[in-house]
Amino acid sequence: MAVDVHPQHEDISAQMWEKIDQIISENKARPGSIITVLRKCQDTVAYLPVELINYISHGMNLPSSEVFGIATFYALFSFEPKGRHNIKLCLGTACYVKGMREIMDRVRNTYEIKEGETTLDRRFSLEAVRCIGACGLAPVVMVDEDIHGIVSADKIIDVLEDYE
Repeated sequence: MAVDVHPQHEDISAQMWEKIDQIISENKARPGSIITVLRKCQDTVAYLPVELINYISHGMNLPSSEVFGIATFYALFSFEPKGRHNIKLCLGTACYVKGMREIMDRVRNTYEIKEGETTLDRRFSLEAVRCIGACGLAPVVMVDEDIHGIVSADKIIDVLEDYE
C-alpha cells in the first residue's frame, strides 16, 4: 500500500507494517478477499486493534463499518491481544476424571497464566472448553488445531515447548 505514515500502535512494529502493506497490496484487487486480509493481518499482529482495522479498510477501499462488521461476525477474529498459540484444555467429564485438573494446574503454574489470559510474552493464550470431542483420547489438550491425547501433567510442558 506504501503510505508515508502508519498509525501509531505499540504492538505493531515497522516490520509488521511492511507485512501488512504487502498483504493489502496482494489482495486489494481480489473481490471478497477481506476475510483473507483480516486473517493474515491478525496472524501478523496476533489480534486486530481498531487502528489496524481502520488501516485495512482504507487500504482495501472499503467502509470501516463493513470491515468491522465482518471482523465482529466471525469468531476467529480477536480484538484483544492473543498468544501466538491457543491452548484449549478440555473440561469434559472423561478428561476431567483422567487428570485435567493436574494438567491445568501445571500449565497455570509453569506459564503464570489463568483461563482467558495470555502470557506476557504473548506466546500462549489459555482457554478452558467444555468438550473437544475426543473422549477416547482423554485427557485431551488442543494447541492451535493440533489435538494431543492421553496427556499427563508430567508431559504437558514438553508438548507445549514444541510450540515456539
